[in-house]
Amino acid sequence: MPRKERTSTIIFAAACAGMLLFGMVMLSLGTVNTFLAASFSLSDATQGSLAALLAFGILVGSLVFGPVVDRYGYRFPFLGATIMVGAGLETIAFSRVFGAIQVSFFLIGCGGGILNGGTNALVADISTDAKGARLSLLGVFFGIGALGMPALTGLLVGSISYDSIIAGIGAVVFLAALMFALVPFPAPKHPLGFPLRQGARLLREVPLLLLAVVLFFESGVESMVNNWTVMYLQRSVAVSSETALLALTIVGASLTVARLLMGGLLKRFTPHLVVFVCLACGIAGGILLLFADGTGMAMAGVVLLGIGFAPVFPVVLAYIGERYAAFTGTAFSIALVIALTGNMLLNGLVGILAQSHGIGLFPPILVVCLLAILLLFGLAMRRVPTNSTT
Repeated sequence: MPRKERTSTIIFAAACAGMLLFGMVMLSLGTVNTFLAASFSLSDATQGSLAALLAFGILVGSLVFGPVVDRYGYRFPFLGATIMVGAGLETIAFSRVFGAIQVSFFLIGCGGGILNGGTNALVADISTDAKGARLSLLGVFFGIGALGMPALTGLLVGSISYDSIIAGIGAVVFLAALMFALVPFPAPKHPLGFPLRQGARLLREVPLLLLAVVLFFESGVESMVNNWTVMYLQRSVAVSSETALLALTIVGASLTVARLLMGGLLKRFTPHLVVFVCLACGIAGGILLLFADGTGMAMAGVVLLGIGFAPVFPVVLAYIGERYAAFTGTAFSIALVIALTGNMLLNGLVGILAQSHGIGLFPPILVVCLLAILLLFGLAMRRVPTNSTT
């Protein structure tokens, strides 16, 4: 294997490890909440405030990583992110001061936001062709971490205490920091200083903003499915709590498997056509959920939703990385901050409407948002060359 290709493979493997770590950490917080509720006698409102600190940290990390990696390269942001996450987890494991726990949630969120954005930007930078396929494969590792962590925790919790599990995860994070210290990351794009004026011009780039708004809705619908599907299936479809939780696992597995297959599909077919077909599957899944009268229709619906979500983030980020290659990090920061805003706002909207009109409105909102993604993505494709090497 030529040296350049070998280096690219090492960097891609490091990015995948970072995304796996992000998936593990984000899902391990369910364990953390259980541990903290028992240790500090937390109310639901207090646990909600910790979730808000985590979300705010992710937003801050997503905002700052882009200009930093464009100016200084990837090594120090990756090291800083892993140290923040590791320190946050170790503090949660051993601290008995609640103020320190609050700071830890922010640090974990900020480090996670940097890892999420940084790994995507890094893969876009090192992929001269098939960006969408490689970004799709990167997303698989988030799914592996997210699906594997609850299973691993369930196996260990009977024989190992919660604080030991959390401390062990933190130790793995610190080992990842050591790995990132040795990876031959690409050189900084703007080592002599970040050109603020040129970076600020990205905020006026209509194609970038259109693609970012696609991710606004995409991030929102993915999070809505994770947050509201269980409640909808229990109350509107009258399935058992075990079956509703299984549906959540199935949608995650469907998304992960679809992204694994997407790597090959995006190399064989035009990426934007793959997105259109998958979005049609997602819309069909939302309609099946709306009319589901039993477990079978509901499960078919969530499988189709996972397929529908699979290509959107990888393909959109690939187009952004291709078009704004000189400022990949900054462009990704803009897109991901807008995406996270959609995550928060659309989930808040569902909560308000569910409170006033019932959870039965969840599938119609889901379908409307998927149709908005389809329309906005189509508009964006008129401004982005579709013969890009995605």
